[in-house]
Amino acid sequence: MSRDGRPPRAPVVLAAALFALPALVAVVPGAPVRADDVGTAARAKQWPLTALRAAEAWRHTRGEGVLVAVLDTGVDPRHPDLAGAVTVGPDFTGDRGVSSRYSGHHGTSMASLIAGRGHGEHDASGVLGVAPKARVLSVRVTLENDDPQRKRLAGRSTNALAKGIRYATDHGADVISMSLGGGSGTWEGSAAEEEAVQYAIDRGVVLVASSGNDGANGNRKNFPAAYPGVIAVGAVDESLRVPRFSNRQEYLSVVAPGARIVSADGPGSYVVGDGTSSAAAMVAGVVSLVRARYPELSPAQVRRAVERGTARRPATGHDAAYGHGVVRADLALEQAERYTRRRVTAGLLTPMGNGHARDAHKPEFTKTPANAQSPAIRPGGPPAGPVYFGGGPPPDDSTPSRRLVGAALILVSVLLGVSIAIRDRRGSRSAGGC
Repeated sequence: MSRDGRPPRAPVVLAAALFALPALVAVVPGAPVRADDVGTAARAKQWPLTALRAAEAWRHTRGEGVLVAVLDTGVDPRHPDLAGAVTVGPDFTGDRGVSSRYSGHHGTSMASLIAGRGHGEHDASGVLGVAPKARVLSVRVTLENDDPQRKRLAGRSTNALAKGIRYATDHGADVISMSLGGGSGTWEGSAAEEEAVQYAIDRGVVLVASSGNDGANGNRKNFPAAYPGVIAVGAVDESLRVPRFSNRQEYLSVVAPGARIVSADGPGSYVVGDGTSSAAAMVAGVVSLVRARYPELSPAQVRRAVERGTARRPATGHDAAYGHGVVRADLALEQAERYTRRRVTAGLLTPMGNGHARDAHKPEFTKTPANAQSPAIRPGGPPAGPVYFGGGPPPDDSTPSRRLVGAALILVSVLLGVSIAIRDRRGSRSAGGC
């Protein structure tokens, strides 16, 4: 029992659903196996593209001309599914001992879900993002959950997320994707982060963040998702039901696929996981499609188009589990078109930062205290230091099925001659993951 009276939480993990990996490829003894079979199988397992109606949206746009800043653990530009799509920006973590072993896994996963291009003949293999023609700006603002540098940097406030938001805004980002939480180490947010969010929105940037993965144990208010103006995203599974881990909060905007999600990992490898991190990345992809098709819309209008362009809307229009409903890329574009027609008819378009337009008669952002309605931090609460939520609820390592799956995965990897990471990426924070 912790000092604040709550039971201790399980460690954060990134790849919580590794049991799904061996199912990617069926290995037949004696049959030849091509190295790219994993990439082909990864594409076949991308159920979220169907749920989001991505193909229908791609009739209008695939995200051309949009720059998405991925504020995360770094993005590996060497992955074949991201070839030519990534610009590597600065590292604000304060980590001076960057190791390829511990950097870029989570960020690469998120970038592939947003803007993966696939690879091979006709780009038919690998992960295809929701906005496969968008570009990615990688800004490192946090460490992998299993990075040993996390302990060394714990307690140091670098304002990495706030700096990353401002950097992305000043360097042309149209969308900022943040599959992370905890910010500067508190669960009350920070003035620097909230001011950075306002700075970005005032300049026409749309911000998306994951709502958190401790819905089954704590269900805490998480930042940056809880900052006003940010699109806060929860998760649904293949049945479009909200899993227990997805946080339920009144500020939740929408939900999106976040269970058994296939994404890129290290160079040439893939991972399957659960969490609101993946859901947020996919919504960032949907936002990118809206930005590409309707660049004149303000961040508030883009957010409303995404919130109203949903399926399975709650009877009341909004609830803490589903937000405004399950995101649909095609419906979001339809809603955005309606806003565009109204604005053009009313003549309310004026130039705006980063090449967009804003409503001259309505402010984009209403500032509220960063710690409004937030739980107090007591001694023994979460330790300080930047953190991202990771991939979802922790797996049960004690089950025989998980051990058998791990053995099967190793066999598949050897036969295919490719690298599929088996990592829990456990974090030092006791928070639910994204």
